[in-house]
Amino acid sequence: MTPKERIIKVLGINKGVMALSIARMADAVGNSILFILIPLYVAQIPTEHINLAVSILVGILVSFFGFTTSLLQPFTGALSDWLDRRKLLILIGLGIIAVSTFSFVFAENYLHLLLLRIFQGIGVGLTIPASLSLMTSITQKKSRGGSMGIFSTFRIIGFAVGPVVGGFLYEHYGFNTAFYVGSAFIVIAMLLVQIWVDEVQVEAAQEQGNRFKIFDRSLYGTGITTTALAVFSLACCFSMMITLENAFNARLDITAIGFSIAFSMLMVGRLFFQIPIGYFSDKHGRRPFIIAGLIIMSITTILLGEIQTLNQFIIIRLIQGIAAGGVAAPAFALAADLSKEGGEGRQMSIVTMGFTLGIATGPLLSGLLAAVFFELPFWIIGIGTLVATVVVYRHLPETVEREIAQFEL
Repeated sequence: MTPKERIIKVLGINKGVMALSIARMADAVGNSILFILIPLYVAQIPTEHINLAVSILVGILVSFFGFTTSLLQPFTGALSDWLDRRKLLILIGLGIIAVSTFSFVFAENYLHLLLLRIFQGIGVGLTIPASLSLMTSITQKKSRGGSMGIFSTFRIIGFAVGPVVGGFLYEHYGFNTAFYVGSAFIVIAMLLVQIWVDEVQVEAAQEQGNRFKIFDRSLYGTGITTTALAVFSLACCFSMMITLENAFNARLDITAIGFSIAFSMLMVGRLFFQIPIGYFSDKHGRRPFIIAGLIIMSITTILLGEIQTLNQFIIIRLIQGIAAGGVAAPAFALAADLSKEGGEGRQMSIVTMGFTLGIATGPLLSGLLAAVFFELPFWIIGIGTLVATVVVYRHLPETVEREIAQFEL
């Protein structure tokens, strides 16, 4: 076996994993372009006499998107198990996201933006559970951490590139061009899924007949719910920055491009550490990486409220990226380890719901709390994450027997 073949085997790389990963990367570029544009767009678009601070208005937009996605995912997870047609749901979801992103060009006031964000939330709510359910079906436990690391890394590449692209397009060509490019990337993701991703039929799902049951208590044990708490806390920490772009730009005297570079450093940290951490979680257990990542994330979140320079901003976001890498791939791999055949969609949807709920809650909290004083949201969310870490430490199970053997190529 050649070194290349050994790496592919160890990391769990196969056609399905690579196809979903590349498609997810294109989708992430299109979606993350909006991270930079939304705060700037809200600051200049008519708000129909809504007398709220821009940070709160942005928080509402982000949160409506997140809450829509979160509340929809148990339903779409159950739907993917019932239909046993995950690829179809991914394509429909991406199509909704592409159309709603393009439609930002026609938005004339804040209420239009709110409606479009709800539609985007519906699209993402269809896509995420189906994607991770499909990933669960095409990966094996012994290399699942590596596979999830690859999937997350490609997604992170997209999220790292998107904000920088969004900032560049806004500075040089304006909002509309950025919206066109964002929707184009999502259409590319649709084409990649259609051409490269094969549908996987789950035997257990077929044996269960046509029962459509959203909540099945036998599927939601302590492990799944605790994993959801871990990714919820992670998402709260890194998403809270979205509503504070204008405050950071003024505080540090930087432009949209400077903020986008610092914002993307979290993605850069995950880019370099996600796959190795995913691999080591296959060998040495999921729990140590998840707990260590949450501790680091909570401390760096508190420190973000005290920064005074762009360089400090960049360094702390990079460290957060490494911490996020310690949580994401091991957590999703652990949830997949615990999932039951035929119930993957519903079980993974609880974890992804935790993630998107965190993305919704973080910006909303930061927008409201920053109106009191700038440092407050960082202290509240950072300390809250420490409390969640204690719960995770006490209740999160381990699914991997640790190995002492060294990694050999």
